[in-house]
Amino acid sequence: MKNETFTGTVSKEYPDTTGNEFTIEGRNAVIEAYRAGKPVDKLLIQDGLQDGPIQTIKREAKKHNTITKFVTKERLDQLSVTGRHQGVIAYIAAYEYAQVDDILASAHKKGEPPFLFLLDNIEDPHNLGAIIRTANLVGAHGVIIPKNRAAGLTATVAKASAGALNYTPVARVTNIGRTIEELKKEGIWFVCADMNGTSMYQLDLKGPIGLVIGNEGEGVGRLVKEKCDFAASIPMKGEIDSLNASVAAGVLAYEIVRQRMNGIS
Repeated sequence: MKNETFTGTVSKEYPDTTGNEFTIEGRNAVIEAYRAGKPVDKLLIQDGLQDGPIQTIKREAKKHNTITKFVTKERLDQLSVTGRHQGVIAYIAAYEYAQVDDILASAHKKGEPPFLFLLDNIEDPHNLGAIIRTANLVGAHGVIIPKNRAAGLTATVAKASAGALNYTPVARVTNIGRTIEELKKEGIWFVCADMNGTSMYQLDLKGPIGLVIGNEGEGVGRLVKEKCDFAASIPMKGEIDSLNASVAAGVLAYEIVRQRMNGIS
């Protein structure tokens, strides 16, 4: 992320529950963040404020499809590091987000069938970072995550990715299911991780493919699963019945790599 000068309050320390790299507090600072093209992950606005700067911030948030929540002044006071939030706090991503088209263009430029990771509401930043690291190592062209109910590109994610965020683009979309539908028009097939699915060794996972991984507790959501062409299970022989999301992503991804390398049908 490029460094910018803000005439407002910027804090790099905040409660861990935010999950973001840093916050920007104050009306002018938030407006300037939008004008500078900063990727604002989430915006908190004090409920009931209607003055000019707040209306400007609301317009910018709508224009950029920023997740916006209206909260009490007491809640902002709790989250504020500086005590001078002026009714607004913005959470800024650690890295710039890519566009889905950029990811497809990268695959085309390399002359390779697209290999994408799509993450359905992965909320743990350590899991997200680990999956991005795996995506880089298996040669995936990019990762797609949803805007809501999911971790963004935080400092924790960047650290867990072990530098992979510098090389593997991550796009953020409003709706994963709708994105799958659009990508199907590009000839991409989709396989989701599902413990009740067909063994991954019995599926043809070559060609243009999107690997869909669900969140840590519920797996791939029903609506997203219905959009997928296949559901793949990982054979497990132990007493417990599930793998960590990032581990499952790695196991399935390397089966895709194995089939691509060996030309298995």
